[in-house]
Amino acid sequence: MKRFSIGLGLILACGCGLQAQTAAPVDAKVCDVVKHPEAFNGKMVRITGTVVAGFDEFVLKDATDPNCGFQENAIWLAYPEGTKAKSGPVAIVTVQPAHNVSGPYKAPTRTPVILEKSKDFKKFDSLLAQPHQTGADLCLGCARYEVTATLVGRLDGVADPTLQRDKSGKITGLGGFGNMNGYPARLVLQSVSNVTSKDVDFSATDAVTANGQAPSSTAIYDPMQTAQKIVDTLKSTPASAQMSRALAVLPKKQEASDVTISYGIGNTVTPETPGATDSPDGVLFNCVLNRDRLQGSAMVLALFHMGEHIADLRSPKPGDENAPLIYNEDNAWVVTSIGAIVGGQKFVTLPGAYLLWNSTWPADQRNDKMEEVLKSFLANEALLSQ
Repeated sequence: MKRFSIGLGLILACGCGLQAQTAAPVDAKVCDVVKHPEAFNGKMVRITGTVVAGFDEFVLKDATDPNCGFQENAIWLAYPEGTKAKSGPVAIVTVQPAHNVSGPYKAPTRTPVILEKSKDFKKFDSLLAQPHQTGADLCLGCARYEVTATLVGRLDGVADPTLQRDKSGKITGLGGFGNMNGYPARLVLQSVSNVTSKDVDFSATDAVTANGQAPSSTAIYDPMQTAQKIVDTLKSTPASAQMSRALAVLPKKQEASDVTISYGIGNTVTPETPGATDSPDGVLFNCVLNRDRLQGSAMVLALFHMGEHIADLRSPKPGDENAPLIYNEDNAWVVTSIGAIVGGQKFVTLPGAYLLWNSTWPADQRNDKMEEVLKSFLANEALLSQ
């Protein structure tokens, strides 16, 4: 996974009633679901697991054996549509059919789920929403707690989460769920019980980053303008084209676009019915950013990260049309890293206490160190594999 050499060599509604809602849930394990997600599609299930609320993850992993041995070793977690809750991914992009979606698209019919906002849920939601507090440089989407609970909800599953495309490459089907529609299984939450939490140990990274800088205020600059300055700094370098590609897909002010950026928490079920507007690609890319968790330069890096995701989904390189989710996440984190380094960050920490960038590392070791950290992060925290 030697992708850092690109830039770091330079510096880096339904008529079904409530039958499923009231039916007795089936006990299941995370690994059983991700092995055959389509077998659980539409069923109410009860699963005990640990929730990861990260940068662009909001997933349920097995509490005892998180490595199920598949490309996506977790179930995307979503609250029912309209839920007002505090926890979720810090950034997310999902694909929605446009009004002019290509091919014979039919939105799936799903039984509604009603969330029980019990004391256990409120505790669950509150714990997951608490960020790791640090005044040092950037900790992107870092959560303070790892939360284990028993969850009951409707399981949505597909055999293949990759986006469906016609011969011309246009997207004709959504594939899976969650960020980039890349997860084969989604749990739409009904109830929570047996909530426990454990502090994520950031002591080692906090000791290293203690002399960093607090993220700058969003009032100082426009994040898009700052991102463009980073791209301009990289002109005539191998990284310039990759960074420009990521930024170019994002909508400019007053510009009509098939990409929308909204601010909030992308923690609810996303639309599967066609939108009201047309798109050159037949699909809409909906990006939600948590402004409260993306202060200052963190917002700039989130734009690069989401931009790379959209570029990979809209115009994949030949042969990468069905690339596993880990490939797209790797691309996005490389772009994010380059943006952080060129933007002058001394340190960058990822959820789970992974120190991705340390400006004090010897120059000849930086690529290898970053590649090693990113590989471990994607496998153990993002729960992705090749």
